[in-house]
Amino acid sequence: MSVKLTDLVTYINEMLQPEMFKDYCPNGLQVEGGGDVSTIVSGVTASQALIDKAVEMKADVLLVHHGFFWRGEDSCITKIKKRRIKALLENDISLLAYHLPLDAHPSVGNNAQLAEKLGIRIASGLELDNPRSVGNFGCFDESITADELVQRIDTALGRKPLLIAGGDHVIQNIAWCTGGAQGYIDKAIALGADAYISGEISESTVHTAREAGIHYFAAGHHATERYGVQALGECLEQEFGVKHHFVEISNPA
Repeated sequence: MSVKLTDLVTYINEMLQPEMFKDYCPNGLQVEGGGDVSTIVSGVTASQALIDKAVEMKADVLLVHHGFFWRGEDSCITKIKKRRIKALLENDISLLAYHLPLDAHPSVGNNAQLAEKLGIRIASGLELDNPRSVGNFGCFDESITADELVQRIDTALGRKPLLIAGGDHVIQNIAWCTGGAQGYIDKAIALGADAYISGEISESTVHTAREAGIHYFAAGHHATERYGVQALGECLEQEFGVKHHFVEISNPA
């Protein structure tokens, strides 16, 4: 089966509402390919390796979380960017990229999917003053130790997180935001979280966690953001009857 590219984009945009987010990049159709879509390949980042796999798998659409045209980057289409875009255009592959809208969605979003993987019940957004918060606050049904959460993350994501212990307390209430959201630890502290999970860590985050008495888990930018794009791709497969394949391009960061 196939669907018109325009109908596919309209459906995703209505679901994720990218116009409601102030983002660091354009969301939606970034590179236009053919008008009909029967095969979607998804992945975290539109790297050359992922584009090459999409070509090999005869994809009509490449669906990613991290696309192109980031704020502040050189806008000239040369070198790496030229090679990537040339490969897409030569093979008539459309690039669809959704950044913050995919982080924030309450069911297919990266944060919602991470909560499901780790057995966390969502209570609210991490940004209480933002109805489209890209992070969340919630709790476990039963309290667990920091070491037990390390093991749970390792089992779910296939990557052992870096733990910065904020004491010897157990974890009941928890805040999280996937990707490079280590700066949101202050919001987690303000909400009284016992622990905070993000993808990346900064030098200053270590001191903040120790001094504020909150456990911090750096679980990997890539590792924490695999699941939203997979869930969205599966949703499109069910809705339109197209084929969807998630491709994992290993990334230790």
